[in-house]
Amino acid sequence: MENRPFLRSALAFYTALFIGFLYAPFVVLGILSFQAGPEGGPQFPITEWSTYWYEHIFGLTPPSRIAPLPIGEAMIRSLTLAFMTMVTSTVLGTMTAQAFRRRFKGSGFVFYLVVLGMIVPGVLVGLGLALVANNLGISRAWWGTAYVAHVLYTFPFAFLVMLAIFNRFDRSVEEAAWSLGVTPMRTFRKVTFPLIFPGVLSSMLFAFTLSYDEFPRTLFAAGADLTLPLAIYGTFSVEIHPNIFAFGVLTTLFSFSILAVYGILMSLSVRRAKKAAIQEDIQ
Repeated sequence: MENRPFLRSALAFYTALFIGFLYAPFVVLGILSFQAGPEGGPQFPITEWSTYWYEHIFGLTPPSRIAPLPIGEAMIRSLTLAFMTMVTSTVLGTMTAQAFRRRFKGSGFVFYLVVLGMIVPGVLVGLGLALVANNLGISRAWWGTAYVAHVLYTFPFAFLVMLAIFNRFDRSVEEAAWSLGVTPMRTFRKVTFPLIFPGVLSSMLFAFTLSYDEFPRTLFAAGADLTLPLAIYGTFSVEIHPNIFAFGVLTTLFSFSILAVYGILMSLSVRRAKKAAIQEDIQ
């Protein structure tokens, strides 16, 4: 009891330190992205504040020795790959978690086999998948081998999220629907899915963000066409310019917008569930 104030202070300090460590790079990126151009580089202090590098990203600046970032087609590939991965991993994760609602022989082995995809280092998975593709004569591509690697990585996250949702699921609502003669498929669409929808949203968010930012698995499995992380790495490894920092700020804001949409959809889902519960109590 006497140490409780100290523990609270220590916990508050640790939380503040963690938040500062987490968001400090974003603050540094934001400051450096407003460096004057085209000669200004990534250094302190800022000699002149400007939005030049943001204009440079969108091709609104005069030609200079600084080449534009190769992000156009790479971003489309990354968004497409992330969307494909999101749909596949969420569907597989939901179906697998649904299967684990009942105990079956070998369930423990299957569980660890699924989770293994998120434990094995990404470099080993990407390299191994590339070697298998080469030995089988399969061309590596972002929509093929990289897609498989991304699903192997994100599927376990979606599965664990849905498994937690199903562990708290009240099975009696399904049994009530079955007793009324409702088919299992219609019960899933009308009863089960609305109740697990928050978990589905969380699985989709995990799969999309993990795939969109994935680098080591994509490095070996994507082939000649670069995704966005690979394109940024290729530019960053040659020479550093503040246009990369400006793009990092825009990408972070895009991630925050995805989180905002997720929060809105989640709040709407919770509100709808509460409304349905109130109506059920009234009846």
